[in-house]
Amino acid sequence: MTDRERFLAASRCQPVDHPPVWLMRQAGRCLPEYRELREKYSFLQLIQDPDLATEVTLQPIKRFGFDGAVLFSDILVIPQALGQGFEFGDAGGIRMDFTLRDQADIERLQVDAVVERLEYVAQALRQLRQALGNRTALLGFAGSPWTLANFMMEGGSAKEFTKARALFYEDATLFNRLMEKLASAVTRFLQLQIDAGADAVQIFDSLGGMLAPEVFEAASARWMRQIIESLDRSSPVIAFSKGTHGSWNVLSELGSQVIGIDWGIRLADARKLIPANIALQGNLDPVLLQTTPAAVTRATRQILDDMRGHPGHIFNLGHGTPPGAKLDCIEALVNTVRNHRPNP
Repeated sequence: MTDRERFLAASRCQPVDHPPVWLMRQAGRCLPEYRELREKYSFLQLIQDPDLATEVTLQPIKRFGFDGAVLFSDILVIPQALGQGFEFGDAGGIRMDFTLRDQADIERLQVDAVVERLEYVAQALRQLRQALGNRTALLGFAGSPWTLANFMMEGGSAKEFTKARALFYEDATLFNRLMEKLASAVTRFLQLQIDAGADAVQIFDSLGGMLAPEVFEAASARWMRQIIESLDRSSPVIAFSKGTHGSWNVLSELGSQVIGIDWGIRLADARKLIPANIALQGNLDPVLLQTTPAAVTRATRQILDDMRGHPGHIFNLGHGTPPGAKLDCIEALVNTVRNHRPNP
């Protein structure tokens, strides 16, 4: 069974010899070979140049042999393609070129330009598909409309994201107008990635946990469901909503084949709350990659033991790879999963 076949089988809740393993986006940023490139190129240059994006995407595959290669990109390429660019500040953090403040700003967003402006992503994926062949799964991704709206309305990074929530409560019509534009843009972008060779795509609802459970459906989930329903159903969709532990029933009805789980709940408990025909992805605490191989091995084995006998498990972190992740810790994670075998 190839890595690609293993990933696709697990995403469809079929038995595999061991759970496929890959790390969330930007897994390569802890690698010395990535840091060498960063000395020569900016982050935006790396994601916008197809050759460089291809190289960075393949770096962790060459070093660790993950079952899935995750396109090196960023969720904020969508706002950029809509006409709201971004950059990284000198002191860190993200700064948008302007802040969405009113209806006029929202109407400035150019949904029809998204596919053309993100052609560089499609080119990188085509190159990756050729390089990976049928051996390794290729994954694309995008931010959820709710998560994107928060960055766009705050003007970048923020200690506390409040403006999108305030708009949701104050002006439902304008909020929905923004979300309609973002849902359309994300749908076009994910379909672009599928058409360019991605075996699966993931929606990152990284700020979903900021919403009260009673409004999660209206503010975030309905838009993810709309996106998933509009996509080519031949490619699995992974829905990851961080911190939304009070909304399992809503997440189960999104229509995704896989639900990503953060580290805030035991995976065995999540398995009891989500229908058996939906695969689970997760959920090692990312901070463990900054500790010791022994600690990683123990925690990884616990998750594997919890999921023993349950097909449809994709081993992953509970969120993104930390920049300070240690290479020997990642190696310990991969080796532990690779050597795991389900009960006969």
